Amino acid sequence: MGFERIAIIGLGLLGGSIGLAVRDHLPGVTTTGYDADPATRTRAAERGLVGTVCDSAAEAVRNAQLVIMCVPVGAMGAAAEAIAPTLPTDALVSDVGSSKQTVARALSAALPHNVVIPAHPVAGTERSGADAGFATLFQQRWCIITPPEGADPAKVAALSAFWEALGAKIEIMDPQHHDLVLAITSHLPHLIAYTIVGTADDLEGVTQGEVIKYSAGGFRDFTRIAASDPTMWRDVFLSNKDAVLDMLQRFTEDLTALQRAIRVGDGDQLFDHFTRTRAIRRSIIEEGQDDARPDFGRSDHGG
Repeated sequence: MGFERIAIIGLGLLGGSIGLAVRDHLPGVTTTGYDADPATRTRAAERGLVGTVCDSAAEAVRNAQLVIMCVPVGAMGAAAEAIAPTLPTDALVSDVGSSKQTVARALSAALPHNVVIPAHPVAGTERSGADAGFATLFQQRWCIITPPEGADPAKVAALSAFWEALGAKIEIMDPQHHDLVLAITSHLPHLIAYTIVGTADDLEGVTQGEVIKYSAGGFRDFTRIAASDPTMWRDVFLSNKDAVLDMLQRFTEDLTALQRAIRVGDGDQLFDHFTRTRAIRRSIIEEGQDDARPDFGRSDHGG
């Protein structure tokens, strides 16, 4: 794998899970970490998320060979500037952000002397903070690596081997294509969930608590997604706005077509649409990206 000293900046769900997974799968690797929240640093030390929790980001990266930025994408540039003075020039810098083009630009601008290879482990739960991480988060999940043009193949291979050691499956992808794919598979579903739950909250005064009291499975599952970290998702939508707006426009057109089918009583169109989309769910289960059990296998960690 090639990395003996790894620094993790941001010790929430993803950063903490990386630290715990390294501890379990790469016992010879030394880890340091930092989080801007003092309470998170304290809890990270108590849980042993990394070998050493440092008092500054600059201290955490001082001897690192691999640095993984696990901060909201909107904070990526500032976090990179904070580590620049002490970051070894031969250190590889990566991240876990859900949008890649803006992250790549921010990291490269702040760290012009380092190799930057962004990555996105497609894994997570709605939980956040130092207590959210667990070592098996990345098992059999995809990690999408988006190398810049002309990236050193050896560096890409080393980063790939690191994620594979944590249990992930690797996909190499163009950053622009990544942002488009994730806009429909992740970003738009979150936006819809936030909207539906927000609408229900607006109706609470009318329904006198019945939205929550009689919450059926569909609405309940939307609330799980809508419980995700608001800072992270605010930044994701703003950083990947072009792709999100493109997908949102397509979704709006499809929704309008279904609205018309309901209005005119076109049961055949509704049935055909629901049959086609039902097959997508089966494909996701067959791909091993979710569980067919009623609780989706999420009873332990919620995601």
